[in-house]
Amino acid sequence: MDNFLFVAMSGAKENMLSQQLHMNNMANASTTGFRSDFATARSQPVFGPGAPSRVYAMSENPATDFKPGSMISTGNPLDVAIQGDGFIAVLDKNGMESYTRAGNFRLTETGMLMTGTGLPVLGDGGPITIPPSQKIDIMGDGTISIVPMGAENDATAVVGRLKLVKPDIKDLEKNDAGLIVMKNGQPAEVDGTVRLVAGMVEGSNVNAITEMVNMMSLSRQYEMQVKLMKKAEEMDQTSSQLMRLNG
Repeated sequence: MDNFLFVAMSGAKENMLSQQLHMNNMANASTTGFRSDFATARSQPVFGPGAPSRVYAMSENPATDFKPGSMISTGNPLDVAIQGDGFIAVLDKNGMESYTRAGNFRLTETGMLMTGTGLPVLGDGGPITIPPSQKIDIMGDGTISIVPMGAENDATAVVGRLKLVKPDIKDLEKNDAGLIVMKNGQPAEVDGTVRLVAGMVEGSNVNAITEMVNMMSLSRQYEMQVKLMKKAEEMDQTSSQLMRLNG
């Protein structure tokens, strides 16, 4: 009886955790550059004294879906989208180098180039700062050129270059902040083959219909497991009544 109840209880708990993952994917269906997460479930023996006679359900997030999202035209010269594979280097809240596909940039009052979520964008020599200018262009290789304030339109100057990387996907993982990081914790090397398109951003790669179907399926499974727990309780009560009668 306890085995029956344990499996149903652990299954219900893990389905709730899987629901949270799919809900997070769904909530980020319109987030620029977002990469959805996969979810799987498997059975796991309970090890301890004696033989592992009990099994519980366990949900996992085995990987991130690195499939590209759709390109969205914005016309904003500070917006960039990556063509094909690659990532843009940024600094996370803890000052560690991380990577993103979100190229919806903006400038602070001091001229620092930031992502839409407020993370400093990295160049070859650290965070990029752009001096006052009347025009900004981000080239396909990540080079940033400007026309300084008050200068002639053809008086361009290069002020930096985005750090673009393209590590092997198997060496990457998503952290709790939703940023991509190297599994070994080391910074990725610059890759000169990564190309950008200015005036566009990459949308989320979340398939809203698929996520909705997964959430509905998990909800039904949860209801079934709750019914199994109720049935286990009824069977336990019936067994107790029979024992009293026999006594």
